[in-house]
Amino acid sequence: MAHDAELILVAGGLLAAGVVASLVARRLRVPALVLFMGVGLALGSDGLGLIDFEDYQFARLIGSIALVLILFEGGFEAGLGELRPVLASVVSLAIVATLITAAVAGLAAAALFDLTAKEGLLLGAILSATDSAAVFALMRGARLPSRLARTLEGEAGFNDPVAVLLVLVMIKRLEHGSYGVGEATWFFAREIVVGVAVGAGLGWMTGFALRRGSTIPAALALVGSLATAAIAFGAAGLLEGSGFVAVYVAGLTLGGMYLEHRPALLAFHEGLSSVAEIGLFVALGLLVFPSQLGGVAVKGILLASVIALVARPLAVAVATLRSGFSRSERVVLSWAGLRGAVPVVLATFAVVADVPRGLHFFNIVFFAVLVSTLIQGSTVGWLARRLGVIGA
Repeated sequence: MAHDAELILVAGGLLAAGVVASLVARRLRVPALVLFMGVGLALGSDGLGLIDFEDYQFARLIGSIALVLILFEGGFEAGLGELRPVLASVVSLAIVATLITAAVAGLAAAALFDLTAKEGLLLGAILSATDSAAVFALMRGARLPSRLARTLEGEAGFNDPVAVLLVLVMIKRLEHGSYGVGEATWFFAREIVVGVAVGAGLGWMTGFALRRGSTIPAALALVGSLATAAIAFGAAGLLEGSGFVAVYVAGLTLGGMYLEHRPALLAFHEGLSSVAEIGLFVALGLLVFPSQLGGVAVKGILLASVIALVARPLAVAVATLRSGFSRSERVVLSWAGLRGAVPVVLATFAVVADVPRGLHFFNIVFFAVLVSTLIQGSTVGWLARRLGVIGA
């Protein structure tokens, strides 16, 4: 019993520390995720040494569960109706921009860290993910034009699953040299199509059931919506589709329907998403050994700069050629493509798969993400105001 009490006390303490960090972050006007990770760094083996955590397999599981909760909440809050007018731009950014970012970042990583082309492209794929949690949080506090905000939210929701698939493809390429373009294309197509179908179907069925069952208590409606997210992820995976795509599409579909319990559902999933963010960022911070970051600091800054100033702007320019966005809006769209916890989670995929130099990749990714988040996350609002890209 004492051991159980100790574990629960630690969990509660970490959540409380995350809440305090979030409030401090608001006052300092820096992304909260940086302070969440800072809590993990401080408590970990290289900090105060209070928590010894080096389980990358478990960290990947934590990351997957957290992403399910974050993506479902982001989709539910946006709703398919809000996203439909910008869907073409969202899909283009999620696929075309992600591939371009991965290619440019991968070539830069290979040159900077003396990697093979395949290793560099794996690192580029890991860093191609814009962080859904960071972007969703940014949108809650930003005053961007509605169309631009919806595009950023939609891209963040669809980009993460695409980046996951890209990382899996590159790991297969490293493990099996015969894994070709045709196999990769079929893998992508199957995962996305199955994920969309499963997510749309489950989201519609849940919405239909909640609308027909007018006497369903609000508490059961909350449980039903959470079950939808879990079933969408698991069912899509069993059918060889993308569980993350399914979860986000399920949230979008359900969020686009009229629901009597919508305010309660939204508050419930926002709370779950916040807990998931805190737990995810703290866990990832615990995995990092600051003493190991010195060797990648300078080149990590250079890589983060290439992504922010070259790869991302080029990717956005190509992906939004006929979108109707102004030059200033494209600049903000480029700068708001935050790297966050998702690339760090994807780096654990390489470690778990025993990819050569996987731990080195993890440190590179963490440092590049930290630089990107601190600089870009703290200046998006300022840049939008300077360029006059402000919503009503």
